[in-house]
Amino acid sequence: MSMLKEFKEFAMKGNLIDMAVAFVMGAAFTKVTTAFISGMVMPLVGQITGGVDFSSMKWVLTHKVDEVKDASGAVVTPGVAEVAVSWGQFITVTIEFLVVAFVMFLVIKAINRMKKAEPAPPPPGPSNEEKLLTEIRDALRK
Repeated sequence: MSMLKEFKEFAMKGNLIDMAVAFVMGAAFTKVTTAFISGMVMPLVGQITGGVDFSSMKWVLTHKVDEVKDASGAVVTPGVAEVAVSWGQFITVTIEFLVVAFVMFLVIKAINRMKKAEPAPPPPGPSNEEKLLTEIRDALRK
């Protein structure tokens, strides 16, 4: 079987299409969650914590230094970019992750509840050996 034919069979089974739909919905859900967290949750958290804006919270390791030029435009002192640990952004993303994880938990729980419980398979009938032993027992009783 050629690889192209094999891929076509795989794609048409629905697995690939289901996965593509899941990615599109996941991307849309991420946008909604980001807007919800940054626009609604974090301002409330900021108010609870005394007006702290977590998105701008950071530990500055090296302060920014602007470059200094002389009158001719030559650089006398090169500039240094700020080096900082943005822990506030990490807190925001962590809260966003927890919200997404909780929502996914609720969705999966609802899906599992909607699935119909499959009835237990009937017990297998007696094996050939058991049938033969039953016949022998019944014959001996006569």
